[in-house]
Amino acid sequence: MNILLIGGSGCFINNLIVKLNKEGHRVYLLTGSKYDDRPYQRVFEKYHFGYDSSSLNEIFESIHPDLTIYMGAYDTNFNWRKEEEEAVNYSSRTMNILMSYVMAGSGRFVYLSSQAVFGGNYENPITEDTEAGPVGYKSMVLSQAEEMCENYRRTCGKDIMILRLDHVFGIPESAEDAGDLCSRMIVEALYHYTITVDAAHIFSLLYVSDAVELLYRIATAKEHAYHLYHISSGEEMTEQELAKMIQMDLGYNVEIVPERRTEHRCILAGERYRAEFGGNFLCEPAKVIRKQVEHMKRYRRVFLYGEEKKKSLTERILDKAGGIWKVLIPFFENLICFVICCGLNQWAANSRYFARLDLYLIYVLIFAVVYGQQQATFAATLSVVGYIAQQMTERSGFEVMIDSTTYVWIAQLFIIGLVVGYMRDNITKLKREQKTERDYLSMQLQDIKDINDSNVRVKDALETQIVNQSDSVGKIYSITAGLDQYSPEEVLFYAAETIAQLMKSEDVAIYTVSGDSYARLFSSTSTKARVLGNSIRYREFGPLYEALENHKVFINRQLDEKLPLMSNAVYDELDHIQTIIMIWSLPWESMTLGTANQLVVISALIRSAVSRANRYLVALEEERYVDGSRMLDKEAFMGLVQAYMGAEKKGLTDCMVLEILYDTPADVKGISDRIASKLRMHDYVGILESGKLGVLLSNTNRKDAEVVIKRIEEIGLGCRILEDSEE
Repeated sequence: MNILLIGGSGCFINNLIVKLNKEGHRVYLLTGSKYDDRPYQRVFEKYHFGYDSSSLNEIFESIHPDLTIYMGAYDTNFNWRKEEEEAVNYSSRTMNILMSYVMAGSGRFVYLSSQAVFGGNYENPITEDTEAGPVGYKSMVLSQAEEMCENYRRTCGKDIMILRLDHVFGIPESAEDAGDLCSRMIVEALYHYTITVDAAHIFSLLYVSDAVELLYRIATAKEHAYHLYHISSGEEMTEQELAKMIQMDLGYNVEIVPERRTEHRCILAGERYRAEFGGNFLCEPAKVIRKQVEHMKRYRRVFLYGEEKKKSLTERILDKAGGIWKVLIPFFENLICFVICCGLNQWAANSRYFARLDLYLIYVLIFAVVYGQQQATFAATLSVVGYIAQQMTERSGFEVMIDSTTYVWIAQLFIIGLVVGYMRDNITKLKREQKTERDYLSMQLQDIKDINDSNVRVKDALETQIVNQSDSVGKIYSITAGLDQYSPEEVLFYAAETIAQLMKSEDVAIYTVSGDSYARLFSSTSTKARVLGNSIRYREFGPLYEALENHKVFINRQLDEKLPLMSNAVYDELDHIQTIIMIWSLPWESMTLGTANQLVVISALIRSAVSRANRYLVALEEERYVDGSRMLDKEAFMGLVQAYMGAEKKGLTDCMVLEILYDTPADVKGISDRIASKLRMHDYVGILESGKLGVLLSNTNRKDAEVVIKRIEEIGLGCRILEDSEE
């Protein structure tokens, strides 16, 4: 049969490979890693591909396996140290393997699970009809993998089998392979000289050789009655008993530390398997554990520190002997062929037709072409010895040595042999370099394909983001365009609210610039956003002012508490700072260039609305003020009051409205000029709804209003604070 094994290196899969080879099957191996160089037993063909590779379909199509065995819970490609991350990888890769098998595979698919899908306490042996009770990420994802196999079996009609193996253990080959309960206890004993045990944990051990035998029996069976089987020895054991066996076999003092936990008895029932296929267990746990302890004790540095396993003296001698033998084989072949060539040359010398045939030259050429310059030189040397020996049978040695024909023949032999050998070596070198380059370029091509696939996924995701995401340009424009519905007096108030919504920040303040160095608070969304006060000298904020002056977004990477986390400016037509936007709260991960660019886009869109409102107010300036004074007419002033009061109710600003008390009739214009001299630049004087003179104090609370009232009283005028109902 053609059998495909899927899994990483380890004692389990290597034992399985040995068994399948012994039974005469052709074994293919999918290692699950692109650059896997771990030791495996000999197989017919290896495929170094990750489980998430798009080439799995082609692998199944080219092999057409009669049987596919996925190591699943015993796959050493998953180390489960970070269970949350590994759970995602395991699920996605198992799904890809199953999809590839269903789409292009053939034959039976066997998934190896374990007792880990049961996390609770079971008084009786667990049968196949018992529903899985996972506890933890690994247990949960193994259970989900079983469900995936079952769903594909039902929906696709494939022969998919699930085998749950009960506490498999074996003699590990590396630190990554030492993941079973027994190996973990031995490692703990070697490292800490203690073994922590759960006295309430009852289980059953299954040695890897028995697991392989029973697995092979069911996997290669022509028919099976069920799709789910338990394989278990059924022999009960506690962690305390196992620890005592390890303690005895180690041969030195190791302390057993009991750790009482909730009772946990988990033993799989194997009656269904034994009734259908029989079951004989050949290995006694005590003997195997003794061998395992001796092996791990001998190579303790391999399992404790991850060092490479040192070979024994015999193994090293055999390796050296094997290397020397590979070097000597061409020389032995050369000698054998030389003996044959001498015999043929003796025969050809007496032949009428082959007397002029130079067999020594042919012999040298053959070895030059096959092995290269080194063996050509050796063959030429042997040929010279053979030629001289043959000539000395007919002439004396002195005659042979003074014969110029001899030296011409020797020169001819060496020149032809060395030249052909040199050409052969260079051609071989070029082929090797071309193969290396081809492999490298193929690897790069595959990487480029993977990168391209990743880029396509990113592009699709970004396209979706542009259309749907809340911070896309389209959504930003649609939200900022909502400012057009407000009156010119309200635009800056609700601009702060809009920025807070788009930047996902609760603390936003907008300052309007007055003169060359002062900026006054116009609107804010929280108390924290007003921490700098109602008026600031923005030129004194060194790094902030420098960034805004250079038309850059200020990002507070030093987390200076006196500065906002991010700030940007809105500029007028002359490139002067008109408005400063300050954001006081942002998640650290949002303080990026992308968020800064987003703020630039938002500022540009808001600038459009603000500029439109300012142009409107400038155009109506002569109509809004009474006879060139600073006193607003009734319509303009009440519109401004309503805008401020509406913003105050939403927590965007503070304001107070004062009514001036004077005798009627009075010189209202003159009174307004006198009052204006006692007000700040951002306070307003105008006609109230009642016809009386009023004052709007922006960014002012009741306490601050008392100061202004005293100033007005100093010029002989009375005033009072208007409440909302009166306004």
